Amino acid sequence: MSSISQENTDVNAVIDAELQLMDPAVRASRSLAARLLDPEFVEVGASGRRWTYEEMLAALPELDGGGRDGDGDGPRFEASGMGGVVLAPGIVHLTYETVFDGRRARRSSLWRRRDGETGWQMYYHQATPVPAGD
Repeated sequence: MSSISQENTDVNAVIDAELQLMDPAVRASRSLAARLLDPEFVEVGASGRRWTYEEMLAALPELDGGGRDGDGDGPRFEASGMGGVVLAPGIVHLTYETVFDGRRARRSSLWRRRDGETGWQMYYHQATPVPAGD
């Protein structure tokens, strides 16, 4: 496989994983979400709050886009403009925008795949609110 083909495969796998993390059923399930988050995960949310792996796993079902009643059937984020770039072997940077309940955010995620592992895990995520009218 050519390096460009492998990069496209990696970016597509990360986009798929990012979309899984937006699925209310995944957000409502600690075990499903834990497979997609790196144990060293950190997020700076649109609120400015810093989240760790354990904090995120505990709160995810109650956050926007989660299955608040435990069935994973809540409202979903609407994502657009997803694109990614391979920064180094095993590291993908993904950017996109979301809309949730009328609020827009620009998002950036770093995903990594450790040596010898096949699955991608989100290592870092940041959301920045988009001002109204922008």
